Amino acid sequence: MQSGIPFPDISPEIVSISLFGMEFALRWYAMAYIVGIIIGWRITVAALKRPALWRDQTPAMTPEQLENLLTWIVIGIIGGGRLGYVLFYQPGYYLQNPAEIPMIWTGGMSFHGGFLGVVLAILIFARRHGIPLGSAADSIALASPPAILLGRIANFINAELWGRPTDLPWGVIFPGEAAQACATAGQLCARHPSQLYEAFLEGVVLLILLVWLAFRRGALRTPWLMSGVFFTGYGLGRFAVEFVRQPDAQFVSPGNPLGLALHINGWGLTMGQLLTLPMIIIGLAVIVAARRARA
Repeated sequence: MQSGIPFPDISPEIVSISLFGMEFALRWYAMAYIVGIIIGWRITVAALKRPALWRDQTPAMTPEQLENLLTWIVIGIIGGGRLGYVLFYQPGYYLQNPAEIPMIWTGGMSFHGGFLGVVLAILIFARRHGIPLGSAADSIALASPPAILLGRIANFINAELWGRPTDLPWGVIFPGEAAQACATAGQLCARHPSQLYEAFLEGVVLLILLVWLAFRRGALRTPWLMSGVFFTGYGLGRFAVEFVRQPDAQFVSPGNPLGLALHINGWGLTMGQLLTLPMIIIGLAVIVAARRARA
């Protein structure tokens, strides 16, 4: 067998119980987002309780309003994430099987769709409650990295969204389809643990950067600056990891082994990169506009 790190034997389910002939399970993926949202909420509450961090020493909202906004955010993540996956990745399949669209427990969520759902939730909430949109967006940007970090770790535990085959010493031999998809001559291949790459770049690095900017550099006094940094930071991290991340099966073909959604003569971009590139451009534009408005 090819050298690599064996995949840890961790069940995707934390605990499961049977009631009335039905199986109910608490999964790491759900727990990751619950815990991540709670951590992000507490970080942002800490910022809201320090008026000096905000423009004119006026926090964007009260802690109670933040709690209500988080409810909207959760709805936006679930609804937008599912619809994004349906529209961006498998529109043909779900057009033929529309009854499966709401079956989120079967898997299939898109970060970019969830992101658009969050944007819509913030727009509606801010308008209804008279909250400055830029400061509301900055509050959620500060709260987001913990959920992304733990969500990517849950992806690893679930052995999903794995990377391309690699012979690097930290390559992981994932079980099931991941192993069989690149097996040759009875040998299983190791793959990039791309979920952990993303956890580090989109979670750890981005969290440290945003917390430093908010609590040490006074970035919350410049509306939209934190949001621009989040867009750019997430976009760059995701764009980079896409080079070693296994693309969705529907994009892979004998003439397109890299699974590029846009390609010319073997060069191009994956669907993840196509969806992330606008985030980087918008993020940089938002940073420049925010700094000019503050000057």
